[in-house]
Amino acid sequence: MRNTWLELPAGTGFGLANLPYGVFSTPGTPPRTGIAVGDDVLDLAAATGDDVHATGSLNAFLARGPAAWRELRAQLTEWLTDDRYRARVEPHLLPRDGVTMHLPVEVADYVDFYSSRHHAENLGRILRPGSPPLLPNWEHLPVGYHGRAGTVRVSGTPVVRPAGQRPGTPPTFGPTERLDVEAEIGFVVGTPSELGTPVPLGDLAEHVFGVCVVNDWSARDVQAWEYAPLGPFLGKSFLTSVSPWVVPLAALEAARVPAPARDVTLLPYLDDREHPWGLDLTLELRLNGQLVSCPPFADMYWTPAQQLAHLTANGAALRTGDLFASGTVSGPRHDQRGSLVELSEGGTRPLTLADGTTRTFLEDGDEVTVSATAPGTDGGRISLGEVTGRVVAHPIREE
Repeated sequence: MRNTWLELPAGTGFGLANLPYGVFSTPGTPPRTGIAVGDDVLDLAAATGDDVHATGSLNAFLARGPAAWRELRAQLTEWLTDDRYRARVEPHLLPRDGVTMHLPVEVADYVDFYSSRHHAENLGRILRPGSPPLLPNWEHLPVGYHGRAGTVRVSGTPVVRPAGQRPGTPPTFGPTERLDVEAEIGFVVGTPSELGTPVPLGDLAEHVFGVCVVNDWSARDVQAWEYAPLGPFLGKSFLTSVSPWVVPLAALEAARVPAPARDVTLLPYLDDREHPWGLDLTLELRLNGQLVSCPPFADMYWTPAQQLAHLTANGAALRTGDLFASGTVSGPRHDQRGSLVELSEGGTRPLTLADGTTRTFLEDGDEVTVSATAPGTDGGRISLGEVTGRVVAHPIREE
């Protein structure tokens, strides 16, 4: 732990090794950029006097690029460790429990991947019994799909139970009966790229500013009926929730690990032996306050560097504010699965909660929280924050 004039709570995940960015407001004031430190938020607009932090979004700052990101991180560290700056900085520290958090970025494009081998094999076994759990392409490329950027919302946004067509003979229309969660990690793009120019594996940190926690809510019955032949649509697009804090990629240097061994030889643009970007993150999935799973991100077969390289391999351009998510994070053990469809074996093995009730999929009133931590560069652990959503009924007439 670095020396600081701040009085940081013991074991805080928001120490000087972290310094995540978010957008906040206080009663009667507009949204602006803040840094989480201990139990406080540092008002960057007021502390720096830079209007880029008063826009109500991180986008303008992220667009300045890696040199500006490094410069501000170094400046903040100096301010918070050198007592000479205390009188200047301290007046702009606000209690974190007294602010309202907002969506940190204006999301340009949203892409969701499917990069956990354990998750993919679990779903293949559950949904396609008797067939190979992995489709032929899975070990050769990071499978993904384009989601709906306009329904990405900040933690705390109510989860209105979505409606859609449900399988049957004939199909029916109504609220989903198999509402699920997906514990994921998201990667926020800061620096854009040129149309027609792929981003190589080694350039992840030149484009991605930081990470957040994601819950990509899913309507499994709607998804199962509609996904062939073009992939997810209404079963996914109704809501994607993200944590309010974006942890800089620079804060995760101590979390970098090699990716798991691959069973096939990868094509050169995905060969990451010289650019390992596995991340040793630990996620926790809670249902109504009860811990039900601890998915390990280090087991992810495809890394964010490979995801970004594949996302742009055809020359697709990046934009500031792009968000790409890892896909559901699951480990080899049952208590490391990152979705209810896995934890309940497709609805055949209900979870028993502490109050004696059982769940296969989410019921109205259920609250889900996904959080994540990582080893910090100071030897402690840093927090990526959490994303929470409560399910509310959809006011729709069944057809």
